[in-house]
Amino acid sequence: MTTIFGVPTQALFGQLLLGLINGSFYAILSLGLAIIFGLLNIINFAHGALYMMGAFVAWMLLTYLGLGYWWALGLAPLVVGLFGILLERLLIARLYKLDHLYGLLLTFGLALIIQGLFRNQYGVSGLPYAIPPELSGGQRLPFMFLPNYRAWVVVASLTVCLATWLVIEKTKLGAYLRAATENPTLVQAFGVNVPLFLTLTYGFGVALAGFAGVLAAPIYSVNPNMGADIIIVVFAVVVIGGMGSILGSVITGFALGLVEGLTKVFYPQGSATVIFVIMVLVLLVKPAGLFGRTA
Repeated sequence: MTTIFGVPTQALFGQLLLGLINGSFYAILSLGLAIIFGLLNIINFAHGALYMMGAFVAWMLLTYLGLGYWWALGLAPLVVGLFGILLERLLIARLYKLDHLYGLLLTFGLALIIQGLFRNQYGVSGLPYAIPPELSGGQRLPFMFLPNYRAWVVVASLTVCLATWLVIEKTKLGAYLRAATENPTLVQAFGVNVPLFLTLTYGFGVALAGFAGVLAAPIYSVNPNMGADIIIVVFAVVVIGGMGSILGSVITGFALGLVEGLTKVFYPQGSATVIFVIMVLVLLVKPAGLFGRTA
């Protein structure tokens, strides 16, 4: 059996694949957080709960309406995004001129409420969600077995992340968004509806969380605690990449997923904390994060 540094290649590449899968979720969730913080200046602690909601919407569409995975992939982010728009209009829009702490406390409270409602209704045991037939099975590569669904998750996450970055950084719409957050009065003078832009930005940011929830449902099962289990790690990814750095959050998410996978191979007991150790080291050297800009 072929080994690398004493580790069988099948085990090594298997853990790297798991790390890449985790990195896909870290990237897409931290991207939504970076958009909301970078453009709205809100630390959205409800992101994990909205990720969980996306998975539950997919499960409910299948269970109650008979709409399968591909329908859920389009409808669940829309439902979560509309719910986010409602939250932004009713609550979050009142906090834009206040200190970050108020937004953090409000969204933390919203996360607890949303999670508690789903836990009360569905319990804490996971609900199964089947892999779509088109993506079942896998490919036997020379060094490992690659499940089709996990390969799809990586491709879908990477595609959505890069498309979002291109829209925000390279298009006129993205330029309007950035200008609306930096100088809303001037942009509004040119006839742009700034409050609507901000509302849609929050809705899109949380729709990304809903999309990630649908991708996660067949892998991790659907349960009310799935958002709470991942959101702390995702915040660490955002801090390492640089708060508000959109490309930084994507690159850091995938990279840290791979680092976590390698740690499980060579030092398993450190895999749960390696991302937080990296966060501390990065903050010591570069407090704004790897891709962040100092004020």
